[in-house]
Amino acid sequence: MTTTNDASVTTIELDLAFDPAPTAVGDSSDSAALQSRLNDPDGWADELRQWLQAIQNQQAMTCPAPVQDAGAFSLGLQLTDDATIAELNGTWRQKDQPTDVLSFAALDDAPPLTDDPCLELGDIIVSVPTARRQAIEHGHDLLWELRWLVSHGFLHLLGWDHPDDESLAAMVRCQEQLLDNSGRVQGTVEGVCDATAESTAAL
Repeated sequence: MTTTNDASVTTIELDLAFDPAPTAVGDSSDSAALQSRLNDPDGWADELRQWLQAIQNQQAMTCPAPVQDAGAFSLGLQLTDDATIAELNGTWRQKDQPTDVLSFAALDDAPPLTDDPCLELGDIIVSVPTARRQAIEHGHDLLWELRWLVSHGFLHLLGWDHPDDESLAAMVRCQEQLLDNSGRVQGTVEGVCDATAESTAAL
């Protein structure tokens, strides 16, 4: 687990997991720099913190009241393989096939516990093999695709959904803004990823 903390910024507690490890992340064709970045919990936590602050600070972006008011958050990010995400997809979405990203949101209508310093957002699960295939199809690198999928899952944790084309387009625009804000955009979106995970009660 890693914590990004500064008196002037949002605090993120991130539980970064690899299942199975180490084959879920990287392969022999990846550079050492890319493998290091994929396995870096501080890098992921810092990026999520930037995204969260951008959403909190822009009125045009949907932000639930508990998220708007809180200053400390926790969430899980799991980078996994196709078999694991297919099993979860079948259990929670009744779709017996791999997908690219699933999100399990912890937020609901109940107020957060007052004695808990961190607001629990939920969990994001990403299939690295699927992300790798989509990165090749869309003409950008694996890191860009993973960041794109994580941003999509992250918005689901905050209550975003896309039941129609208009809401999906709005969600995609928000993701593009978040990746621009992170300052590490490495490609151009050339299509909409599968990324249709429904926000569900956390496991």
